[in-house]
Amino acid sequence: MPMDVRVGDTLLMKKKHPCGAQRWLVLRAGMDFRLRCEGCGHEVMLPRAKAEKSIRKILREEEAK
Repeated sequence: MPMDVRVGDTLLMKKKHPCGAQRWLVLRAGMDFRLRCEGCGHEVMLPRAKAEKSIRKILREEEAK
């Protein structure tokens, strides 16, 4: 069962990005996720299965601020 991840959500990941940030903004959600690091702005495309394993918490738009 896939997680309910939507465009605009902020994901708190298990591991930190090399820049030190753990929060990623979802730019695209489907079979792949396009994520932008909130620390340095780096964008990555990840397969859904790999991304879902790395998610610690999903922060909705209204909760993230």
